[in-house]
Amino acid sequence: MTKLCDITNIANMTQNDSAHLLRAIRAKLNLTQEQLAERLGVSFATVNRWEGGANAPQKAARETIAALAQEAGVGPEDVAANPAEAASGVTRRRKAVAAAPTTKPMEQMLWDAACSIRGEKDAAKFKDYLLPLLFLKRLSDVFDDEIARLAEDYGDRPTALEIAEGDHSLLRFYLPPESRWSIINGREAYDWPLDDKGESTKPKDIGEHLTKAVRAVVKHNPTLSGVIDVVDFAAERNGERDINPAKLAAVIETFSDSRYRLGLADVQPDFLGRAYEYLLRKFAEGSGQSAGEFFTPTEVGFLMAHILRPKPGEECHDYACGSAGLLVKQQLVARELDPTSKVPLKLYGQELQAESYAVAQMNAIIHDMDIEMARGDTMINPKFRSGDGGLKTFDIVVANPMWNQPFNPDVFANDPFDRFRTQGGVTTGKGDWAWLQHTLSVMGERGRAAVVLDTGAMTRGSGSKNEDKERAIRKWFVDHDYIEGVILLPDNLFYNTSAAGVIVVLNKKKPAARKDKIVLVNASRRVKKGRPKNYIPEEDIRPLSALFVKGDEVEGEVAIITSRQADEADYNLSPSRWVGNGASDDATDLKDILDRFDAVVAGETAATEMLSSALAKLRVLV
Repeated sequence: MTKLCDITNIANMTQNDSAHLLRAIRAKLNLTQEQLAERLGVSFATVNRWEGGANAPQKAARETIAALAQEAGVGPEDVAANPAEAASGVTRRRKAVAAAPTTKPMEQMLWDAACSIRGEKDAAKFKDYLLPLLFLKRLSDVFDDEIARLAEDYGDRPTALEIAEGDHSLLRFYLPPESRWSIINGREAYDWPLDDKGESTKPKDIGEHLTKAVRAVVKHNPTLSGVIDVVDFAAERNGERDINPAKLAAVIETFSDSRYRLGLADVQPDFLGRAYEYLLRKFAEGSGQSAGEFFTPTEVGFLMAHILRPKPGEECHDYACGSAGLLVKQQLVARELDPTSKVPLKLYGQELQAESYAVAQMNAIIHDMDIEMARGDTMINPKFRSGDGGLKTFDIVVANPMWNQPFNPDVFANDPFDRFRTQGGVTTGKGDWAWLQHTLSVMGERGRAAVVLDTGAMTRGSGSKNEDKERAIRKWFVDHDYIEGVILLPDNLFYNTSAAGVIVVLNKKKPAARKDKIVLVNASRRVKKGRPKNYIPEEDIRPLSALFVKGDEVEGEVAIITSRQADEADYNLSPSRWVGNGASDDATDLKDILDRFDAVVAGETAATEMLSSALAKLRVLV
């Protein structure tokens, strides 16, 4: 018993000590993280964060851990041995049978809450109301957790609240009383102050209360301006509320269920982030064309991240970031590739739409990530600048800009940053290659990028007898060896079109083995049918990225072409031209199709001339 005293007295343990003790317990009892979580009465995500050193157990949890350590017979020598390998061995042995944590209950709760406002058909219309509500609930639960932590140090909750009132820097975000969830849902009473006229400021209903709550949050946390306060929950049109207060109260009650608490010890940021992204995806499914403005399919984002393989500390930029999903996935994959690193990526995003900008800010905070955000039109006014006023450059660039976007040619011809004239020329009409020219301009000396575009961007102009500016830009990129590869995606993945897209991978410093070569991957068959959209199965993401990273030819999926071959194909870089169905012996080359089309047009012209001549002769006889 004596040897356990030092272990069971863990009140002063550091986060690292706690992590070692938990691993020692798991190794002694042969438990997975999921099984340990069940023994301690907490979630898997909580144990995962404790072992990862993200935070330390609070007082009550420490007492439970101490009791379990004593039961397991864990001594100081067990902790000193740092049994990480033994604990991970348990995880590996049990991997086949351990139940993985799931976000499904929370996802269903969120979607049910959205549908409860006005039915599933119209749920997506209320995205701008539901997401701030979820965000406010997260802020409030985290606030309560931080107050509980202070209460451990200062004796009780009233004292902790008083201290927090005097020093907001002790908290991530300070929430005034009227913005705290227990006041919003009515579980706690609140004495609303009087206004200048001596009248109560108490809101008439829950809609007015929520509007007051989010504005009060912004008053105390200016960085959340334009993020949490973008909508008025009491807004009216033609004398009717946009959201019926009774419906809104029902949503509040749903979010108040103790099973869905969103505090630091309840859900990992990544865990909550997946539920948040599920909600974004559901909203996208019901938003039609506008969905493409804020959401790129989850699996596409992860595929891009696994291809780029971000490293700790790298600077990553998305110039059309929407909900910031691509940036978030870069960080998630960076953690997966180097789980021991404490150095995060440096994330930067620019977004034009106010609503998407707000969603991006919330997404970053929910994932516990720092993203430096700017609002504005990237093509006209890129906001991230270097010290000399030029464009700031980054290690990684990711983007899914609007496809086939028309631009005024003057935007390109008179560009103050000279992004277009010197990089293949000024395009006309569609802006796909203009986006890639901008991408190249913001890549560092060893920068790499992945950009989602329409498949037509890889073929337009190829095979034509006329000069084509998009083909000329493609030629310039190939001649300068900036295109590392192109991945053809399956049909009907994206929310604003049923067409397939491509991921264009750029690299300013290709490995020697890839000089003057382009990796073309046809992923069109890696698809599962879904409603309303198809998707790439999760189990295919890493194998697909591995195919690209390895860069070996694979029959039916991967082809490697040289710059000379690209020239001979008139710079047709569509993977379907080189691999898969498009590469079969009986397939027809695009150039042949265009030549046949020209012949048909010429024949039609000749026939029209003959018919006109015959009609003229008939008129003479009449």
